[in-house]
Amino acid sequence: MPEIDITLMQGLLVALCGYLLGSIPFGMVLAKVMGLGNLRDIGSGNIGATNVLRTGNKTAAFLTLAFDAGKGAVAVLVARALFGEAAAQIAGLAAFLGHLFPVWLKFQGGKGVATFLGLLLALAFPVGFAACMTWLAAAVIGRISSASALIASLCTPIWCFLFGYPVGIALTIVLAALIWWSHRTNIGRIIAGTEPKIGKKG
Repeated sequence: MPEIDITLMQGLLVALCGYLLGSIPFGMVLAKVMGLGNLRDIGSGNIGATNVLRTGNKTAAFLTLAFDAGKGAVAVLVARALFGEAAAQIAGLAAFLGHLFPVWLKFQGGKGVATFLGLLLALAFPVGFAACMTWLAAAVIGRISSASALIASLCTPIWCFLFGYPVGIALTIVLAALIWWSHRTNIGRIIAGTEPKIGKKG
């Protein structure tokens, strides 16, 4: 963990702003604006880019991916610019929790993969890039988005160590644990062999 160099009030402010930014359900918003229906009734019912892709609209899926990753990155970069590294990590974690538990959707959000990758790219670009490449490699081989996310999250603390960002190891362990928790139903389907492939329509 980085040295705590912010006040309690600054930390709370950063956490609140990060959470509110992270809780914006871009997938739901884009699906509604683009006339794709209610994501809760499509595929897995998830609000993320993978489920948006199941509508058949690649543009909407890409935009969802970009915005969900972007909100994690923006939270980190703004907090770092204002208050330093500890604030950046707090904001990143808060944005991630906001995506998982958005107040606007009765705390029933997405799986957080895009937001996870976005905040990592902002925290330590080499680590984030390695995590993205890990996800991509696993996705190309297995064609299962959830399995790719699980593998990428497990590898991220290792990337922190190898790429010289040891202060991020504790945070990435917490984020990885939350990724696995949010994918608990996917894990069951992976084991059963019923998890849908990337690009399969709902």
